[in-house]
Amino acid sequence: MSTADEIKERINELPKGSISKKQVNGNTYFYHRWHEDGKLKEKYIPEEDIAELKKRIDERRKLESYLRGFHSSSNGANHEFSAAVRLGDVLKAFAEPVRRYRKRGCFSILHEYIYGDYPDKVLILYGLRRTGKTTMIRQMILDMPPKDMKKTAFLQVLPSTTMAGLNKDLRYLEDNGYSFVFIDEATLLDDFIESAALFSDIFAASGMKIVLSGTDSLGFVFAEDDELYDRCIMLHTTYIPYREFSEVLGINGIDEYIRYGGTMSLSGTDYNKTSVFRNSRSTNEYIDTAIAHNIQHSLKGYQHGSHFRALQELYERDELTSAINRIVEDMNHRFTAEILTRDFRSSDLAISRNNLRKDRHNPTDILDHIDIDEVTKRLMDILDIRNKENQSIDITERHAKEIREYLELLDLVEYIDVLDTNGKISERTIITQPGLRYSQVESLVESLIQDKKMNDLSLTERTCILNRIRNEVKGRMMEDIVLLETKLAFPDKHVFVLHFPVGEFDMVVSDPESCTCSIYEIKHSEEINAKQYRHLIDKDKCDAAEHSFGKITGRYVIYRGNETEIDGIEYLNVENYLKNITK
Repeated sequence: MSTADEIKERINELPKGSISKKQVNGNTYFYHRWHEDGKLKEKYIPEEDIAELKKRIDERRKLESYLRGFHSSSNGANHEFSAAVRLGDVLKAFAEPVRRYRKRGCFSILHEYIYGDYPDKVLILYGLRRTGKTTMIRQMILDMPPKDMKKTAFLQVLPSTTMAGLNKDLRYLEDNGYSFVFIDEATLLDDFIESAALFSDIFAASGMKIVLSGTDSLGFVFAEDDELYDRCIMLHTTYIPYREFSEVLGINGIDEYIRYGGTMSLSGTDYNKTSVFRNSRSTNEYIDTAIAHNIQHSLKGYQHGSHFRALQELYERDELTSAINRIVEDMNHRFTAEILTRDFRSSDLAISRNNLRKDRHNPTDILDHIDIDEVTKRLMDILDIRNKENQSIDITERHAKEIREYLELLDLVEYIDVLDTNGKISERTIITQPGLRYSQVESLVESLIQDKKMNDLSLTERTCILNRIRNEVKGRMMEDIVLLETKLAFPDKHVFVLHFPVGEFDMVVSDPESCTCSIYEIKHSEEINAKQYRHLIDKDKCDAAEHSFGKITGRYVIYRGNETEIDGIEYLNVENYLKNITK
């Protein structure tokens, strides 16, 4: 059977149509809708079946798109491709829709590889879903002069594609003068990791420029370590700093980055309507399909599954997403068995309850009177979090350690040192996709607004309290974002949080070579008051910092207002700071 026939056969096995939802008496119901024999048909879908149905519908649409662009022969040659291939006018049409899109900063690395001198090397373009990989390839194709575009092919690996078949495709392209080949989702090949050297040792060594792209980040990491070693250039797209989020998507404001940052879903004013992190359901789906499935697929293909280790059972019992959600929700994002198994209590709710109680201007104890158990139960249902009695596996420190290892490989976590003047005392874990973290805050709000005591408040009072809860979390997240981007921007300096017996510097940037440091407070506020910088002018704290980390050369408050200077303290606007620091 030809590959085209296989695609058609698979399409016929998959559902067509779309998923719609209806609100009835305050409840949400989901329906599968499709046309058959000229009539619209509709079928109710239980909520637990939605993710699988959506996955199958998306697969059908993707295969239909591949079939439309399927190229089975060229120049009269009788070659049937194993992969779905775009060449010539079909390739140009495939690339054209992204012409108006702005380019990510890492695009220059792709361009340099295509036109630079990199003998025997392939480029691996990898990262989680919706971080701009395919868009970058299409932009690269559009940037090519016509003579090079004629020598360019885009191959999409299909479920039926084998390494042997792909090898024949590449030999055919090589024989027919193709010099630039982009291979998408190469890790779908069953034996990709063990056979990856084929791309560098055979085809790149013959002068062909090969770009391998895909969402299976761990699979590419394993291939680099196992087969490709020093014959590949790794270009990771998962981490998207504020400057890129703002400039590429045309969206400004630290709060928008906190709410939706982490993917390159769509630009313009409708961005948040289609963001991966627009609600808890879509976020859970992202964690399950983009992160948990990424880990599972990579481990399954690496050394015939021998590296599955403890996470296989978590994934197979549908409990890996629950574990990841617990870690993300925990205030300190700790990777411990205790965090993964204790009775769940929302850290966001606990911190907000304490801060609302002691608010100097409008204190309230409303969160002491809500039904904590019911709010927590609803939140757990939304986030798919299970307590120990509902877990089918005894989670151990081994599970926690492996989750940490793989989230690090996926570039989803980073660490900031927490010091006192005697040295390191701990580390602060930062989630690098802000929208992933913030969606949990909206899940908490979703649970709270169903509480009777909250609904006894007026709309104005309720809105004020819920926004204060949101802002509490935004404040902590803004600190994390500034710390992370500063650390990545200055790899030769030490960026850390400095604790004192009473109080702290939110950020210290120390230069060991010059024996100098700068000290910072980070505030999610547009207002200025002396309390914000009281630690920065505290003589005892500054003397202790200078003794351990060198002369203080700058004192700053990073906040959301206008830039100014007060009492020798420079106030920096957070958006300007983040845009300039990564240039």
